[in-house]
Amino acid sequence: MPEHAEIEQKFETGPDFTLPDLTGLPGVAAVTPPTVLDLEATYVDTPDLRLAAHRLVLRRRIGGNDAGWHLKRPRADGFRDEIQEPLGDPEQVPAALRRFVEVYARGERLVPVVRLDTRRTARSLQDADGTVLLELAADDVTASVVGTGIGEEVTAWHELEAELVHGDLDLLDAVTRRLVAFGARVSSSPSKLARALGDRVHRPEPAQLPLGTAAAALDAYLGQQVEDLQAHDPLVRADAPDAVHQMRVGCRRLRAVLAAYRPVFDAERVEPLREELRWLGEVLGAARDSEVVRDRLRAEVEAEPPELVMGPVEGRIAQTFATRYRQAHARAVEELDGQRYFALLDALDRLVADPPLGAKALLPAAEVMRARLRKTYERTALLVDEAQAQPDREQREHLLHEVRKSAKRARYAAEAAGAVLGARARRYGSAMKAVQEVLGEHQDSVVAREELRALAEAAHRDGENTFTYGRLHGLEQCRAAEALAGFDAAWRKARKNRVR
Repeated sequence: MPEHAEIEQKFETGPDFTLPDLTGLPGVAAVTPPTVLDLEATYVDTPDLRLAAHRLVLRRRIGGNDAGWHLKRPRADGFRDEIQEPLGDPEQVPAALRRFVEVYARGERLVPVVRLDTRRTARSLQDADGTVLLELAADDVTASVVGTGIGEEVTAWHELEAELVHGDLDLLDAVTRRLVAFGARVSSSPSKLARALGDRVHRPEPAQLPLGTAAAALDAYLGQQVEDLQAHDPLVRADAPDAVHQMRVGCRRLRAVLAAYRPVFDAERVEPLREELRWLGEVLGAARDSEVVRDRLRAEVEAEPPELVMGPVEGRIAQTFATRYRQAHARAVEELDGQRYFALLDALDRLVADPPLGAKALLPAAEVMRARLRKTYERTALLVDEAQAQPDREQREHLLHEVRKSAKRARYAAEAAGAVLGARARRYGSAMKAVQEVLGEHQDSVVAREELRALAEAAHRDGENTFTYGRLHGLEQCRAAEALAGFDAAWRKARKNRVR
């Protein structure tokens, strides 16, 4: 989809504002004569303005050289990204844009909430070669607030927009200084929509918790994780690279932190949320697991000498896992459109806005977090001892898988404590991550061997040579043994860096 960064500055001006000479600004050789445009825009949102509450702007605009559906999303640097789709059906938001807002709309219908009529007088600032550096638009705006439950109101104002095209931020700063010097005021409203809606938009408020307490520190961390998880929702729907993996990691991180810090938040009220996060992780996991095994096996085939790759091995791997991934991804997207998922998102929002406090919620954060990190180490160490004492190979591998999960929980718990405990927590988290990764390599090898056996059986039934599958199976056995050999060193480092 067409997408670009919208880097602009808005100004409040009166109707009698006179534009100063801008040709003296750095790099500006000419200002084009004014062009007058009539623009009609309809902004859509849920009836309770959920998109506006998250600073999203979704509109259909007629007129100008970019007529169509526009979605504007906030960026970390304070500017916005804009995604465009053709005009299409005026009553139907394009599916390509709807998927970017569904994480906030959550099944609610999207209806017109504001209509804007704008008489625009546009000019361009150009360099000596005629390249447009910045577009300047003087807008006479009439806004009609519409929609059930909002109440109708008509307002009008005059404003000025300066938007970079091929210029840089220094030019935008210079234009801003020049306009302000001649009486313009930097707008306090980020968009026309925000100005039209005024105080009708109710943005999520953070929980009011005493600073320095375990609850305040943990709630701040969880709030960021919930934001990250929601940010990956549209990327999963669009099947963007690594999106499924990152969203699944977000589920695991939230589950792990809620488990590791049980005394901070009421366990009985949090446990159902952990179970729903487990469900979402499993939904995403089917697609992610297909990606992991596919990429692993294809890389192994590519690394083999050509004379040892007998039969259509790579083709069978690609076809098998492509089909499996498409089916798993389709199911995941179907679940992301379901009420169970939307209820989970609502529950996560409530958790951050009004966390259910536990027995140790209001104790000093450093005290609680040190104690809980010690618990994560003790839990993992007990599992390591059990695994090392287990004579049965299958049982030992099962226990090592439990060690891996426990180390992962410890790692995420340490990440949550990093802002409070500093380097000590970060070192512990890094050491536990190494334990998790070395055992993860072992577990990936176990899964890969199972898949290779199934691929070999299918190839045999089709009359294909299965030599390469057997060879790859043997190489995976070696990788598993190497991973286990590296575990002892990783665990010694984790033991050394535990929080005492």
